[in-house]
Amino acid sequence: MDQTRLQKVERLIQKDMGVILQQEAVALFEGAMITVTRVRVSADLSVARIYVSIFPLRNKTIDDIIKLLEEKKTFIRMKLAQKVKNQLRVIPEISFFIDDSLNYIENIDNLLKK
Repeated sequence: MDQTRLQKVERLIQKDMGVILQQEAVALFEGAMITVTRVRVSADLSVARIYVSIFPLRNKTIDDIIKLLEEKKTFIRMKLAQKVKNQLRVIPEISFFIDDSLNYIENIDNLLKK
């Protein structure tokens, strides 16, 4: 598939997924702040890997929030389908991953300060 088209689809899914997670955070994730940092879509548009950064609230851990994301994956995919139904013919299967790039940057920064 054309790389430009793939990047446009990735940006579209990232933007819409961010809106969905922001709107549904209180109801589904007990108010946790979830930011979509990156989306990678397969060449055939069948799978979307969504990388998220999570700030848990109310005595929840990041692992608890990831479990909630996995449990609510079909609902989130349905919401995504409602938003992108006019742009995409097939809605990709979604999977969530922790984006640990901020932790990596913080670790490098701490090492440089020593």
